[in-house]
Amino acid sequence: MQDTTLDSESVVVVGAGFGGLSAACHLADAGADVTVLERREQLGGVAGRIERDGFRFDTGPSWYLMPDTFERFFARFGRRPETYYSLERLDPNYRVFWKDGDSASVPADRQGQRDLFESYETGAADALDEYLAGASEAYEVGMEEFVYEDRPRWRDWVDPDLLRAARGLTLLGSMDDHVSAHVDHPKLRQLLEYTLVFLGGSPYNTPALYSLMSHVDLNLGVYYPEGGVRAVVDGIAQVARELGVTFETGSEVTGLERLPDGLLVSTADGEREADRVVANAPPAHVERDLLPPSRHDHGTDYWNDRTYAPSAFMLYLGVEGELPELEHHTLVLPTDWRGHFESIFETSAWPEDPSYYVNVPSRTDDTVAPDGHETVVVLVPVAPGLDDPPTVRARFREQVLDDLAEHTGVDLRDRIVVEESACVTEFAEFGYPQGSALGLAHTLRQTGPFRPDHRSDAMPGLYYTGSFTAPGIGMPMTLVSGEHAAQAVVEDAANEGGALASLGLRSD
Repeated sequence: MQDTTLDSESVVVVGAGFGGLSAACHLADAGADVTVLERREQLGGVAGRIERDGFRFDTGPSWYLMPDTFERFFARFGRRPETYYSLERLDPNYRVFWKDGDSASVPADRQGQRDLFESYETGAADALDEYLAGASEAYEVGMEEFVYEDRPRWRDWVDPDLLRAARGLTLLGSMDDHVSAHVDHPKLRQLLEYTLVFLGGSPYNTPALYSLMSHVDLNLGVYYPEGGVRAVVDGIAQVARELGVTFETGSEVTGLERLPDGLLVSTADGEREADRVVANAPPAHVERDLLPPSRHDHGTDYWNDRTYAPSAFMLYLGVEGELPELEHHTLVLPTDWRGHFESIFETSAWPEDPSYYVNVPSRTDDTVAPDGHETVVVLVPVAPGLDDPPTVRARFREQVLDDLAEHTGVDLRDRIVVEESACVTEFAEFGYPQGSALGLAHTLRQTGPFRPDHRSDAMPGLYYTGSFTAPGIGMPMTLVSGEHAAQAVVEDAANEGGALASLGLRSD
């Protein structure tokens, strides 16, 4: 950041999810006077925490992937992640129970991964090496050219440098087709495709470019931040405070209006003016609930026609006794999971034979549960927009707990001492259309320039960050999204001769 004697521009960030926290840090580092308004008492957005009777549950993300992206974020401000939280690399990465009675643990080391693949299919070890070499290249090119480099305009995508860098990459076609060209065994294909859940897609509607997620999983590794993902939220928020950001929790924004020289931000407690506003809230919610109709960038039909990432049926369970059968991360999968994905993206129904994820952070961190107990989170991806009245949720709860007992040998039903839940209704309360738990799915038609822009065209001075914008879904992606939104603010201020005109985001 360059030194300046200019008065700072005022920027209000609406929402304190990862995108909002990131944007606040970058803008404060560039010299802006930044205030974050968060309607809840906790920071973190969907990455919240439940604390009850000695149990601590991360309510949202629980996988810490792409550590290089977090290191890059902290380095932008001359800091390191380990100053704010500690990481432990998990080994195994996770365990899988298939519903035919088979199970496997996926090791953190390459030779262990090779041995696992070879045990299912002759030649699969070498095929894994070949696949991961391509995934590594896709990751390097994808991150540098499609993620870290913001390309908001179509002309940015015909850059000769980009075309040269992307030559030879498999960009189109489905992930399932791409993976099937390397391994035949359906279980191995599932191991290479399950990470698409982190992007809110399926193997059948996500472009093959996202093979890069296998590099994230099997090459870069799976980590756990001590204290859970909430520790990461707290660390980033601390960086923001050190940079001068002000946080106001319990402050719900109720309206945004354009003024001659800025924007008027209305809250339940009053009004304030700001030169610019960055919304870390779904654009559909902002347009529907905060903006006058003349300031909408998209019509209702646009939002109705989007493909949303799944919602989630969540159980937060405090369990008596230990659970050695389960790893920190455990997947329970039918051998044919196509029906579950069809229930999400095609028929919009509750899954009859669900695939799901079980998180037991107390296997790694004894601070998240009382002695002699385990903290368990069960996540079942379900279709956004489902009706989830209490009777339906109760019935599905029994189905999932029965399924878990049958296929893992772990019967929790008589051991639960604390229980909370969330589903479509709770995610809709965050303003996510149809109660999606993640945002816009990463289909081909919703990748890159097809995602909503960081700038609002209809409301000058309004910007967006988060999982509905580029580069997309997930903690690392929304961190980068915040950087992109802040860069757009700085560029516009420079073009308009505003107070940020002589400033720039850190480029070292």
